[in-house]
Amino acid sequence: MPWDPFSVLGLKRVFDLSSAEIERAYLARVASPPAAADGDGPGADLNRARRELKDPESRANALLGLLGGPAKEQDRSLPDGFLMEMMAVRERMESEGEPARTGWEEWGEARREELRSATADLFRQLDGAPSPATDRLRAIRRQLNAWRYIERMLEQTGGL
Repeated sequence: MPWDPFSVLGLKRVFDLSSAEIERAYLARVASPPAAADGDGPGADLNRARRELKDPESRANALLGLLGGPAKEQDRSLPDGFLMEMMAVRERMESEGEPARTGWEEWGEARREELRSATADLFRQLDGAPSPATDRLRAIRRQLNAWRYIERMLEQTGGL
């Protein structure tokens, strides 16, 4: 059975979870922990689930896997035009250099939020579907791949 951080914390399998919801579920489980799935004790599972669900990108990857979507190792596709856009952005970042760093950090935050929002919208479209369509799951994977690309690019360029 695959790792399910949502079940560990007793949460519904949805992307739209607030930090407060995750924290409440974590604290409730810490007060009366279930048996551990991995033998390391219930605290380890609870801490891992909390950490994974609090990070939106990790939460999206976990949810996509539980819904039967492709893992990043299986599908490395990106949204149409994304690589061309990123090549142009990287070129501008390098030419503008350190003085423009704050602007690029703001750009990164805005782009990250766009991708998070688009991912959330795609997950909402799946809510209540008995069997999510493969094309929708692949669309989510493409968004997540773009999200990861932005994160790595900003890390490499000394951004966020």
